[in-house]
Amino acid sequence: MLKKKLLVFLLTTILLFSLAGCTSSQDTYQKETYQAQVSTQAQSNEKESTNVIEKQEQDQISQSTSNNQTVQEEEPGHKAEINLIKARVTKVVDGDTVYVRFENGREEKVRFIGVNTPESTTKIELYGKEASAYTKSQLYRKNVWLELDVQERDKYGRLLAYIWLSPPESINDTEIRSKMFNAVLLLEGYAQIMTVPPNVKYVDYFRTYQQEAREQNKGLWELEINKNENSQVTGEPEYYIGNKNSKIFHRPDCEWAKKIAPQNKVIFKSKEEAIKAGYRPCKVCKP
Repeated sequence: MLKKKLLVFLLTTILLFSLAGCTSSQDTYQKETYQAQVSTQAQSNEKESTNVIEKQEQDQISQSTSNNQTVQEEEPGHKAEINLIKARVTKVVDGDTVYVRFENGREEKVRFIGVNTPESTTKIELYGKEASAYTKSQLYRKNVWLELDVQERDKYGRLLAYIWLSPPESINDTEIRSKMFNAVLLLEGYAQIMTVPPNVKYVDYFRTYQQEAREQNKGLWELEINKNENSQVTGEPEYYIGNKNSKIFHRPDCEWAKKIAPQNKVIFKSKEEAIKAGYRPCKVCKP
């Protein structure tokens, strides 16, 4: 009898320990499962938070770039490998200077690279009004594309640029002749070459275009021939050419007058006007 009771007690004890072990294992399993779920949720929240922060940082960078944008946009949609800045001409100063407004609202005074038209503002030079009127007829209130060279501005703070009437497909003679306004001014005889290093990217093209206009007696080159013909009839030229640097004025056919750089030329309608302006006559051509 005692043995039976002892056997029942042992079986009962073993059963109780087994039940307790199962409960503990189940609790451990549930605990581990809960911890895994919490960890996964935490990782998901952390990743989502990181994505939000990265997006905010990207938005801030984009906004900063937009706010600080000046004239460094590249116009898309063309094949030529050059940087172009789209702008709209808002005012024409003279034949080779305009004001433009960029797409970000910024306005700049722009001087055309490589060319020089006769003056038509502070002083009126021969063919200056014609050159200014031509530029206005071609550019005023129209979209243009600016190409910069090595030196971005001149000593007066003006932006220096080649003016494209439309983006070129490639850089070649045909495209430059038909689409670059600097070249058009030379081809039509409204301007002469003015080379100022280091901005000399298209100087070889420009030399060719000026030579063609001169040979075809276009624009100011036709004017030069007419003046020479008139001087042969009357014996006196209808204008004189002064040198801003030397303060000497010459007859138009003087060899020294032909050597004056375009930016240093001053046109006087009479000897009296030249002398009154402080210029003295050339000792070679004796105007």
